Amino acid sequence: MKIHFASSNKNKLKEATKILAIYKIKVESILLECPEIQSNDLEEISKFSVKYAFKEIKKPVFVEDSGLFIEVLSGFPGPYSSYVYKTIGNDGILKLIKDKTNKNAIFKSVIAYCESEDFIITFIGQTSGTISTKILKGNNGGWGFDPIFLPKEGNNKTYAEMGLEEKNKISHRKKSLEKFGIWFKGR
Repeated sequence: MKIHFASSNKNKLKEATKILAIYKIKVESILLECPEIQSNDLEEISKFSVKYAFKEIKKPVFVEDSGLFIEVLSGFPGPYSSYVYKTIGNDGILKLIKDKTNKNAIFKSVIAYCESEDFIITFIGQTSGTISTKILKGNNGGWGFDPIFLPKEGNNKTYAEMGLEEKNKISHRKKSLEKFGIWFKGR
């Protein structure tokens, strides 16, 4: 089985390819910058993007959007995570919560799949954790907010310190892709 993935993010492509391979689903990358509407709802953003991608390529396609929701910041940066990362980065997030004792956060992923203008379905995955007090890259580097996110089930390591294999066992993206993979394979 083959599925098209509209994304310009090579890291997301690596993760999706490895995770969906478990379900014998081959991911074909479509390098497409999908416009994102301004919304506080990741599902709404993902549905808009996948509908755009479907209209562009005229083939069944999925997109993935994710956000880091920090409790003490009322869910910020949430659906604006990409923009916030590009503007203030991990250092900026750490400065915002430096004096806060509550560092709880949720990393959320939404997969939106479209096979016609009338059929869009979403799959949500999330991982609870905390924000570290410093950037912890380990030997694997990590990307995005991975160097500051400590998943509760991650043995006190950030996503970045885990590396791809370990991260893919517990990540928010793994959980949404797993739900999608099970659904897609069972059709």
